[in-house]
Amino acid sequence: MTDLTPILTKFWDAAQSWTLQTYLDNEGYQALDKALGMSQEDLVAMAKDSGLRGRGGAGFPTGMKWGFLPKPDGGPRYLVVNADESEPGTCKDIPLMMAAPHFLIEGVAITSYAIGCNHAFIYVRGEVVHVYRRLQKAVEEAYAAGHLGKNIHGTGFDLDVTVHAGAGAYICGEETALLDSLEGRRGQPRLKPPFPAVAGLYARPTVVNNVESIASVPPILLHGADWFKGMGTEKSSGFGIFSLSGHVTRPGQYEAPLGITLRELIDMAGGMRNGHQLKFWTPGGSSTPIFTAEHLDVPLDFESVAAAGSMLGTRALQIFDETVSVVRAVSRWIDFYAHESCGKCTPCREGTFWLKQIMTRLEHGQGTQGDIDTLLDVCDNILGRSFCALGDGATSPVTSAVQYFREEFETGMHTPWWVAFPPERSVLFDTKETVSV
Repeated sequence: MTDLTPILTKFWDAAQSWTLQTYLDNEGYQALDKALGMSQEDLVAMAKDSGLRGRGGAGFPTGMKWGFLPKPDGGPRYLVVNADESEPGTCKDIPLMMAAPHFLIEGVAITSYAIGCNHAFIYVRGEVVHVYRRLQKAVEEAYAAGHLGKNIHGTGFDLDVTVHAGAGAYICGEETALLDSLEGRRGQPRLKPPFPAVAGLYARPTVVNNVESIASVPPILLHGADWFKGMGTEKSSGFGIFSLSGHVTRPGQYEAPLGITLRELIDMAGGMRNGHQLKFWTPGGSSTPIFTAEHLDVPLDFESVAAAGSMLGTRALQIFDETVSVVRAVSRWIDFYAHESCGKCTPCREGTFWLKQIMTRLEHGQGTQGDIDTLLDVCDNILGRSFCALGDGATSPVTSAVQYFREEFETGMHTPWWVAFPPERSVLFDTKETVSV
């Protein structure tokens, strides 16, 4: 049995976990002191040695991304934190910023020093106003305490941090669309190359990292790369926050080493809800190919999940039992992707539209004989032909659902989903209204 590793979540249950004082009581800003006494090259090497990989979905080595920046040329360079968490099912960065925002702020300061940045940006999803306000307050605390601003800790290092609220577009979770949005333009993916490391924000060298990636830097620096590599697997080092939602007894955030299995996590979550069995689940949010009960023992690390046919992604584990219609679930996801497509490229703009039309027919029991083949053909014309990963992500639930549950799609040619799978059986809460007299 793999144990949980509460590090970023260690003091979430403290009375006022989000305050600077609580963070200082838990080794807060000690790593920044250590970092400011090191060379920038050593910090980048430390990130590489730790094996830390991006916690935003792609899993790209963090230290390698830092190392891609060209040599200083006297101009500015930037750190941008992607806090635009909007993948359906993903809910780790938002609670992290709510419960312990100073992990992120200290990580921003350390990373900025490592890459030679004097102005960092945190791009927060616009709908989460409460998170935006809490993060702003934490930044104010850090400025007042001398952890940000001029001459940090008396070392001569200057850093300003700007917290920016987006306007609520899923596409702005893609790093280049985020940069365009941050510059005041419409959020749409850029053509690459050039990559952000060469020409990013304001056409200057830029590092774009996820919230959890940056928040993991202070504990790694404080306790050492070997400590971090002591958790996880050989190629997927360290810990991560796994977000369990859906039909488990205790949904929530479970911080554990990479390589833990869903079977272990479900046991920690009190098992499936009473009397029900696992039917399908997402290992990394709705844009990753779905898994079934046969994948319960797949280690949740980047390599093992990929070998099994999916992606670890954001570790958003959406759990569905046998009462749920796969066609209905996938149709709702496709509604989301069709709505959020920025429209810049034809395969994604047109493809998601037609996926939505076909899925809606199947959902309502009005499918035609060729619909399943057409679905797969449309997915084939989207996959690998879009500017960014939104198009690819939209195809993942469709193709994997047809692979594992083709018979349910065939049922959609004559039976509406609500007949085959009465919705009252899948709800998590009692929907009966009680009237007091």
